[in-house]
Amino acid sequence: MRVFEKVRAYLAENNIEPLSVAEKIGVPISTFNAILEGTETLYADDLSAICYALNVSPEEFIELVKQKNGE
Repeated sequence: MRVFEKVRAYLAENNIEPLSVAEKIGVPISTFNAILEGTETLYADDLSAICYALNVSPEEFIELVKQKNGE
């Protein structure tokens, strides 16, 4: 599942209205909806703002890559 899909699922599972998040992060609802649909790029700073607005860690939506053998 891609990051924007995880964000969309999180909002749905927690009954959070996208409009409230869009207002908290200062983007138009049309832009936020486009991010949730994957038609607008979800940049790292956008994800950071979303996580701050939701009071969750970015790890909620992304998997950290673990290095092997000192790579």
